[in-house]
Amino acid sequence: MRDGRAQICVATDVAARGIDLPKLDLVVHAELPSNHETLLHRSGRTGRAGRKGVSVLIVPPAAFNKAKRILKFAKVEAEWGTAPSAEAVLERDATRMLADPAWVEPVSEGEAAPVASLLEQFQPEQIAAAFLRLYRAQHSAPEELGAVNAKPEPRREFGPSVWFSVSGGRAANAEVRRLLPMLCKAGNITKDEIGAIRIQQTETYIELAERALDGFMKALNGRMEVEEGAVLTRLNKPPVISGGKPGGKPPYKGKPGGKPGGKPSYGDKPRYDKPRDDKPRGDKPKWDDKPRGDKPAYKGKPSTPPVDYDDAPAPRHKKPKGAPKGGAKPYAPREDRHEGAVSERKPRHKAAGKPAGKPAGKPGGAPAGMAPAKGKPSSKKNRARDAAKKALAKGMKGGNATPKRPK
Repeated sequence: MRDGRAQICVATDVAARGIDLPKLDLVVHAELPSNHETLLHRSGRTGRAGRKGVSVLIVPPAAFNKAKRILKFAKVEAEWGTAPSAEAVLERDATRMLADPAWVEPVSEGEAAPVASLLEQFQPEQIAAAFLRLYRAQHSAPEELGAVNAKPEPRREFGPSVWFSVSGGRAANAEVRRLLPMLCKAGNITKDEIGAIRIQQTETYIELAERALDGFMKALNGRMEVEEGAVLTRLNKPPVISGGKPGGKPPYKGKPGGKPGGKPSYGDKPRYDKPRDDKPRGDKPKWDDKPRGDKPAYKGKPSTPPVDYDDAPAPRHKKPKGAPKGGAKPYAPREDRHEGAVSERKPRHKAAGKPAGKPAGKPGGAPAGMAPAKGKPSSKKNRARDAAKKALAKGMKGGNATPKRPK
């Protein structure tokens, strides 16, 4: 690109950053960039260092709104236009051809003999036409594009048709994607002139529009072979596919290449051919009517005989709390207490004022007059508290930390 030997460079976003091409005057965005930063980096390859350049953005109609949004974020005003026609492209090519300096340069010594030979053999018009053809052959041919908002033309009806058979089917790995271009190339037709293609085991049936029959036969030129080993034969009537209508879709045969003797195809017999049970639902035999081998018929769960409560044993009563061990006498209330009498409640702990716990002044002891800690003397909590107090009295390490319970 720098030396001028390459005129076109097809690049990705990798080339959009960090390269400098001083003589690059045109950048074409074949696809719409994803954001405005990418648009600026791609377009920045041209018009550098005060030079001028053109950045062209190809936008399909479906992405028109997205392109306007990207240009708005990039703060760029674009000039919108449609694609040039084929005539406009040819006119621009002719202008570029006439602007070439080779037209005004004198004939060199090495070119004098070939030029004289051409003038002796051909007329000037023939030489000019040959030069024009050779010049256009170096450039791609222009194409006519439809309008941006033009709707596609509806496909015309297929109309009357004729059928051909081609030798080779599934056994020869025949495929539609290979047969279709082969027929179009051999018969000089398009895919619109070809209708149904039915691939069988040993041959393939092809439907051809009757309007394209003359051109198809003329292109074959009497040689009824579209490819080596693929012989073409015209049929007098539409083929009858086994298990279907003439020219119709073949019945489902399962996966090709299956094992012989497998399940029959759906085309050999109708589906859902099992006999229907006319008995209404819910008439199935019950367990009471159907014996089970040598066991008696199931009659349901036997009923429990009624219980005579007069003969029932006396219920066992639980011992009341506080009853003497080994005694069988039931608990009886005291007879010397009249109903509603309330006895005086005994204090749970010793009264205040009496010395309780350890004497005052002893390390770890409770102050005088304070009730001891709640709980049984033999509980784990009290034993742990006593052990901590003894350790503290001996001067062991521990301080005011909470004593831990012994395991």
